[in-house]
Amino acid sequence: MSQDGGGVNVETSLGYALKEASSALRARMEQVLRPLGMNVTRYACLELLAQRPGLSNSELARGAFVTRQSMNVLLQALEREGYVTRPTEAPVGKVLPTRLTPRGRRELEKATVAVRSVEVRMQAGLSDSERAAAFRIMQSIIGSLRAVGDDA
Repeated sequence: MSQDGGGVNVETSLGYALKEASSALRARMEQVLRPLGMNVTRYACLELLAQRPGLSNSELARGAFVTRQSMNVLLQALEREGYVTRPTEAPVGKVLPTRLTPRGRRELEKATVAVRSVEVRMQAGLSDSERAAAFRIMQSIIGSLRAVGDDA
């Protein structure tokens, strides 16, 4: 509780600390991606496609934490710029599976180096066991928050 007896004390709130860490991480990633002509959403989209080729617009949107409409606009831009390719017609249903082009892979490689440097910096003060514990804790927090929606 805060000093006035209501609300959340931002000095000790785990949720607030997580949000602050998330904001700091995003800002740092934006900073290193900007010179490459990228932002976090564009990078996330390309990274997801590299790891799971053929994802749909909806799957990419969920993975990059944006709306389907925002992802559709991004995919159209990436396609125009030659980073991704999508069939003109859906092979099955309405889904247009998206794949990286060679140009998309090259640009992703540069961005991955930049993002990896942020990850390394973020974890610099942690030992291997602390990193593993932090990861386990984050996974537990994510699981607990997602389970809350199941109870409602």
